[in-house]
Parts: sequence; structure tokens; C-alpha cells
Amino acid sequence: MLRAAIAFFVLALIAMVLGASGFAGVSMEIGRTLLFVFLVLAAISFVASLVTGRGTKSLP
Repeated sequence: MLRAAIAFFVLALIAMVLGASGFAGVSMEIGRTLLFVFLVLAAISFVASLVTGRGTKSLP
């Protein structure tokens, strides 16, 4: 999801440079939304791992 957000931000920057301001704005909004969703899910995952007490599993 983070890769998709970064891809939309890069696409928005390229569209802005080429003069497609409408498309750049839409891409920027999609990227911002995906980044927000990613951050919320990451925070929920972090809090859940603290509450349950589960640590990361180490590979043998």
C-alpha cells in the first residue's frame, strides 16, 4: 500500500511537470488517501502487538 501511495505521488509530480493539473490533483488525492490508510493500519498493528504481547518471531 505504501508503494501505491508513493507511485501516485510520483505520477502526480510527473503530471504536474507536464501540465496536466487536473490529473495531478486527482493522483495527489489518491496518494494522500492511501498514505493515510497505511499509517492508520500501521498504528493499529503496532498497538495490537503491544496489547497482545506478541513479539516478532525469529527464524531458526
